[in-house]
Amino acid sequence: MYIHVPASWGALSVYTVMAVLSGWGFVARVPLLHLITKSIAPVGMAFALISLGTGAIWGKPTWGAWWVWDARLTSMLLLLFLYGGYWAFVTTVEEEEKGLVAGAVIALVGWVNVPVIKGSVEWWHTLHQPASVLRFAKPAVHWTMLTPLLCMAMAFAAFGFVLGIIRLRTELNARKIRALQIREGLPHLQKEAA
Repeated sequence: MYIHVPASWGALSVYTVMAVLSGWGFVARVPLLHLITKSIAPVGMAFALISLGTGAIWGKPTWGAWWVWDARLTSMLLLLFLYGGYWAFVTTVEEEEKGLVAGAVIALVGWVNVPVIKGSVEWWHTLHQPASVLRFAKPAVHWTMLTPLLCMAMAFAAFGFVLGIIRLRTELNARKIRALQIREGLPHLQKEAA
């Protein structure tokens, strides 16, 4: 619970931030916002993988199977595929700007899945338990369990933020190196960097 739930929250939060930054990047025409989105995408993908992996471990003794085609699990798997699709576009399209724009479209359109993940247990009959913490009534989790859960959620958020900053710094440094290589006219180094 202390890894699965924060990882799930992290995967949903990172994708929401990606969608917001992508929309803002389109409206304001700020390329840095698309780079930030590219930098945090692997973090969100890792959170989604952790969520699905720990959910399978938790599901085996609870439901008797590693995987069930439950609405929440299936929509979470779709989120992982959206992360993968985003990453495929931003890393494989030859012209980087076009890849970032295509990825931004995936982030914006794919965000529709986030409310589906959140509402799936209320909308459809599922095996997954409903919300215990983030609900309008008093949380159904006792404070002795809620406190460490929230501490882990903050730790995941801080860890994700630090990883995102490190990845952004790496992206910016790679761009500087490519710009210097182009300016210096060193085509042999351009091929090695690619």
